Amino acid sequence: MIEEKINKIQPAVRILVAPLDWGLGHATRCIPIINYLQNAGFEVVLAGEGDNVKIFGKAQPKSVILPLKGYRVKYSRNKGLFFLKMLIQIPKIIFAINHEKNWLKKVVVSHKIDAVISDNRFGLSHPGIPTVFISHQLAIKTGNPWLDVFVQKINYHFINKFNECWIPDFESANNLAGSLSHPKNLPEIPVSYLGILSRFKKFSAEKKYDLLILLSGPEPQRSIFEKLLLTQIKNFKGSIAMVRGLPATVMQLTNGNEQLTIYNHLPASGLNELILQSENIVARCGYSTVMDLVTLQKNAILVPTPGQTEQEYLAAYLMEKKIFFTCKQENFSLKKSMESAGVFNFKQTEIEAGMQEAVINKWLQQVRK
Repeated sequence: MIEEKINKIQPAVRILVAPLDWGLGHATRCIPIINYLQNAGFEVVLAGEGDNVKIFGKAQPKSVILPLKGYRVKYSRNKGLFFLKMLIQIPKIIFAINHEKNWLKKVVVSHKIDAVISDNRFGLSHPGIPTVFISHQLAIKTGNPWLDVFVQKINYHFINKFNECWIPDFESANNLAGSLSHPKNLPEIPVSYLGILSRFKKFSAEKKYDLLILLSGPEPQRSIFEKLLLTQIKNFKGSIAMVRGLPATVMQLTNGNEQLTIYNHLPASGLNELILQSENIVARCGYSTVMDLVTLQKNAILVPTPGQTEQEYLAAYLMEKKIFFTCKQENFSLKKSMESAGVFNFKQTEIEAGMQEAVINKWLQQVRK
């Protein structure tokens, strides 16, 4: 967790922070960095659209949020067609990257931006100011080793246009993302490992729920998993909370289960407490979710989004390391999964503190020049 007590810096410098719009995790993991910069006396300008704006609006109500179109990638209902549908959308992604480049040129001038932190947005490098690219996914898993090499070259082509690359993981063997964040070859630019990025803090909390379901990720798989779980929890004996991962949704989901409490979305403090109050947790295998659960030292059953190769790799890796119990959505049984997780030999991950401060402070010295 980033320490907030640091010396104020004068005069204020304006830093743009912009996360990718694929799910909520890119935005949420930027929040501790944003808080750190603000407490250091820097002015932070945010950029995004849709759910990311909702997240930032609740976490940073006083910050300026600039409209910036996302990549707006659509996902397939069919696991087998997942990668094919991604390939078809490559022209749209390239167009979005070019739009980002032109947008940034204008914004640097109009809003007097002094530096940029981009979480997985390829088009936000700039030749005239310091820029950082954040990603835990330097190696991209496609399911085809030959294609992995080609995709990594494309990935590095864009990353190398930035001044630095920050990886939200531990540098040691005690890491959470395996070969995703520790590929054989790193980008040509300076690379630094940040450790865990999480909004949450661990504290003592009394048990309130027997089961917590954390839904997240892209449609339509979010809704498919939600329907599957709503069917299966009808037979669950105990108190249940479900967070749907829909910050932009106002209408509440109705249910006839008196034991079930449903939230569309919760602010960070509420979600932090809810996780600590829950005995059993079922969630997606998104990397930000993984970092949050490790921060709070909570065991969980993780179910990767079907066809999303990054999550499928993480699920296998984390299961092998015994950090989490994982299983596939196909033929998912809540009862059987909880029984298996109940006898699973979970191993707590040792958190290496203080890594973010050193990396960020070193970069800020360059920004102030």
